[in-house]
Parts: sequence; C-alpha cells; structure tokens
Amino acid sequence: MTLRIHDSATRSTRDFEPIQPGKVGIYLCGATVQGSPHIGHIRSALAFDVLVRWLRRSGYEVTLIRNVTDIDDKILNKSAEAGWPWWAWAYRFENEFTAAYDALGVLRPSYEPRATAHVPEMIELIQRIIDCGHAYVGDEGNVYFDVASLPDYGSLTRQSFADLHADENDSEPDKRSPHDFALWKAAKPHEPLTASWVTPWGRGRPGWHLECSAMSGKYLGESFDIHGGGIDLRFPHHENEQAQSHAAGYGFARYWMHNAWVTIDGEKMSKSLGNSLTVENILKDHPAVLVRLALGTVHYRSTVAYSDRTLEEANAVWERLSGFVSRAVDAIGEIAAEEIAQVGIADLPQDFVWAMDDDLNVSAALAVIHEHVKQGNAALAAKDHEAVRRAQLLVRSMLDVLGLDPFAAPWRGGDSQEGKLHSALDSLVQGILKDRATARENKDWATADALRDALTNAGIVVEDSSDGARWKMSE
Repeated sequence: MTLRIHDSATRSTRDFEPIQPGKVGIYLCGATVQGSPHIGHIRSALAFDVLVRWLRRSGYEVTLIRNVTDIDDKILNKSAEAGWPWWAWAYRFENEFTAAYDALGVLRPSYEPRATAHVPEMIELIQRIIDCGHAYVGDEGNVYFDVASLPDYGSLTRQSFADLHADENDSEPDKRSPHDFALWKAAKPHEPLTASWVTPWGRGRPGWHLECSAMSGKYLGESFDIHGGGIDLRFPHHENEQAQSHAAGYGFARYWMHNAWVTIDGEKMSKSLGNSLTVENILKDHPAVLVRLALGTVHYRSTVAYSDRTLEEANAVWERLSGFVSRAVDAIGEIAAEEIAQVGIADLPQDFVWAMDDDLNVSAALAVIHEHVKQGNAALAAKDHEAVRRAQLLVRSMLDVLGLDPFAAPWRGGDSQEGKLHSALDSLVQGILKDRATARENKDWATADALRDALTNAGIVVEDSSDGARWKMSE
C-alpha cells in the first residue's frame, strides 16, 4: 500500500505521488506572532510533525517550510496598545512559539522564513500578477487582486464567484469589487514608518496572503507537493494564496491538507469564548508529553475534545507505553537511537504501516503499538530477552513516528527540566529501594515496611515483582 492523503481541494483521498521521486516539499502556514501560542496553534504543528516523521521514516527527503507572519494589522495594533515597537512585539511571541514547539517535541522545520524578510520577492510577484492582468493599482500604496479575472477562483473551497459573500463593512473604497483583496496595503499615518516599505506603487506593507505565495515559491518552487494548515485558513487565506499563485502562472500546491479544530467543553476554541489556553499555562500544570499525546494521537481531520479528563486518559496511556519501554531497557539495555532511526517501513509491523499510509490514521497505529506492548510485557514475564529486544525496537520505532519515544528528546531524562527532575527523583528513590531490599534480605521487616511507608507518604507507589521493585507516582 502506498501513502494515501485526503486532499482538501478535491475532497478525496488520493495516492501520494511527489513531484520529484524520493523528495517531498511541504509548506505549512505557521504562526502570526501577535500573542502567545495556544493549543489550537500547537494542534496544527503536531499534526504536520507526524506527517514529516512518517514521510522521513518512509524514506523520503522532506523539506518543510513553516512561515512566520511577523507583520499584520493585529501585530501593529496590539504592539501600539502595549507601547512596544511592533518588531519587538512580534519577536517576543515568535520566541514563545519556538519554545512551545520545542517543549512538545515538534521537529524544527527545514527553514522558517519571516514575512518581513521577503518584501523583494513579494514586490516581484505583485508585478507579475499585474502584468498577467489579474491585479490593479488603487490609491497610492494599494494594489488589489482582481478576483473576477481568475476563472478558477473559489476552486479550493468549491465556491462560485456569484456565491461569494461581500464584506458590507469594507473600508477600501478604491477597490473595483468588494470581493477583491489586498496584495499591498498603503501605509497609514498613525502606523510606524518602520512598518512600511517603498514600492513602485507607493509606500506600504504586504497583504496577509501575499507572503505565503512568495515564500513557498522561493523555497519550494513554482509547484510543490503539500500545503498544510488549520481548517480555519481554507477561506479566505488559502483560497487567496492559490489564486495569487495561479494568476502568476504557477502550479502551486498539488495536495492540500487541513487539520480540524480543538474544542473545549464542546465549543470551538476562540478568544471570544474566553477559553483560549496558552501552552505556557498548560505546561505549568501538565507534563508536556501528555499534552502531545492528547493532541497528537487523534486523527488530524478529527476534532480534539480537550479537557482535564483528556489529559488523565493520556496519562494512563503514557504510563503503559513508557512503563514497558523502561522495563525493557532495564531488562536488556537501551537500544541506541541510531538503530531506532534505521528501522524502515519494511521492518515495521505491517498493520502499523497500513494505518499510517491510510491518511495518517494515528488511532489505528496506536492500537498496533498497544498490541506490541502487550507482547513485550509477556516476553518480559517469560524472560525472553530476544523477544524483549525486538519489542523494544519496534515499539520505540513506532512511537518515534508519533514523536513519543520515551528515550528520545525531549522526553528522556536529562533532555528537559522535567526529565532532570525525574532523574534526580529516580536516583533518590532507587537509593531507598536498595536499602529496603537489603532490609528484606536481612528479614528486617520493620525497616523495610518503614521505608516503603515513607515513599507511600511522599506519593510514590512501590510495585514488587520477580525482577525487583519498581516505582511510580500515585495517581
């Protein structure tokens, strides 16, 4: 079975065939750095992180471009209200997004271009669109895309021009049609001079959609394989991106992938509802790995229902998965990361490969992982070290596809503050368990019970087995 992807443009699941055999180019709409990242932003990053991991595991060379929108109306307005320079405001939140991605184990993109660094490419693209007859100059500094001039406008979201909704509050009287959108926006008197650039059509700054067409073209070419982003971006952002690129004569994206919402208490996340949860606040109370597991193991086109209960369920799953891996490592040693990385799809369980090739069916893939954990636990009980090693290799390789290998960064001890704390606690608890084992050997039951009680009072559960005592935090 080959990888099949649900293409949002055709609303069908298609065999994936890259433009260049063995290579995949992906453009992912990244952050508009107006404020702190919340779990809705992270849902998209995690969904496409799994895609990249699976493509690489399948042997593809992947180039991922994830942009940063570091100038727009909201950034200018919010920075002015806060008394910050607009560029400092944007950079502050760009750093917060980077920290959130890193905390949740999202792989770094091949490149992360900023809108403000690509104004020359945008000016060149605008001129090309004008020359092709699909854009016009309005008042000084304004350039608009002529929607009616492009026959396939609306094809991504399957809307006809006649059915498009016009903005009744449109404040741009120099547009020929209320459906037209800005490629370049004239500088406003109250905005900082540094937030505008000189162009042949007057001083101004880019429209929201323009940057993605310019940057995807620069780094991935006139046509590329996959364009991704949240489902909320389909219209108008992605529709307008495609229109700009098609108007310039470019093929643009061959496949479109969109991830679904995150809901809280049954309602879509939104700031208007007051339930926008920032990653920083969530990670103060919950381990990052549980947040990743809760958000990243639901099919990307399905809504994630986020709640404390979701995290409790994720915790139970993580304890089972990481518990097996830890016991396997204790029994036969840790398999090197290099060996884990070399396990290709020919060596992975067939059911897992089928699940991932089926439009990234992570739920089915996770079920396969659980089955191999079960087999691994049976091998541990039977002290079949060869089977334990095989189970560790496969389970960790499959978990790595989901970004959840317990012995990979950032989850393993020492690679994060959380890991450092766990390692320090483990060292202390292991010392107490060693003293308890000595007391039991000497039949000093009072001392052994006292040591166990001390751990219990500290919230640590001790489990005795034929392989010795193990510990975990009480629920």
